[in-house]
Amino acid sequence: MQTLAHPSSLPRSAAIAPQPKRIVALGDSLIYGYGDPEGGGWVERLRRQWMQPGTAGHILYNLGVRGDGVKQVSQRLEVEFRHRGELRNRVPDAIILSIGVNDSAKVGRSQVKNYTPIDSFETQISALLTQAQQLCPVIFVGMIPVNEAKMPFLDCLYYSHADQYRYKEATRQACADHRIPYLDLFDLWMSRGEAWGQVRLCEDGLHPNVLGYRAILDDVLAWEAIAPLNR
Repeated sequence: MQTLAHPSSLPRSAAIAPQPKRIVALGDSLIYGYGDPEGGGWVERLRRQWMQPGTAGHILYNLGVRGDGVKQVSQRLEVEFRHRGELRNRVPDAIILSIGVNDSAKVGRSQVKNYTPIDSFETQISALLTQAQQLCPVIFVGMIPVNEAKMPFLDCLYYSHADQYRYKEATRQACADHRIPYLDLFDLWMSRGEAWGQVRLCEDGLHPNVLGYRAILDDVLAWEAIAPLNR
């Protein structure tokens, strides 16, 4: 009678082959990939890389929604992935978060309060990080700087570098408090110069274009925090 080989007699590569990770990315249009008709955004580009032969074959769900802020992502954090195929009845191996720019916007005029007041944002972002960490490891990809000369967006939303800086700093500090890795794309892009950033934004001055999403993916892949997920 033929019997199965004992696990210790299997080839070493078969015995220790890693299982694909199940990862969800939640956030706004930067996660969704709006503005990149070629590659679908940096999350989709990463997903396609992980689908190639010879990779670990990680499963990456894009749960980005245009216009979302911290409140909306908090409300749908857990209910979203509970009904996704490979994640049904289990939690992800990791969560990628990216929000904040929509909370920083001023509606109607440039001299009014932000859409989410900064003190409320600080409370909500801390609560969101706590909620996410109770599920699995979390990493956070920050916002990119807008082109201020193109504002207002849709004739009513005013984004500015000053407001973006306050909200990304609040997020960065919250991540530090929770010991969550934070990729500061705002500072990275600003350090490369205004001209460099503007050619990587869509005509609307808010969303990255094809070049922009390529640049974000390059920055994400160069980030040490992504290394454990990239294996």
